[in-house]
Amino acid sequence: MKKLARFLVSVKKEMKNVRWPSKKELATYSIATIAFVIFFGLFFTLTDSGIALVRTLIG
Repeated sequence: MKKLARFLVSVKKEMKNVRWPSKKELATYSIATIAFVIFFGLFFTLTDSGIALVRTLIG
């Protein structure tokens, strides 16, 4: 039980050191993440469609 108590105390101390992003930073990171997801989604969709088209033309 003492190990658990020490663990929880250390977790509490560590959480005080965490730097949470501001609203502006959070919005910036969220927009960047969504943009990357959309970009790579389109990239892989177009790549897959191109490969499928080549396979159709060849075979």
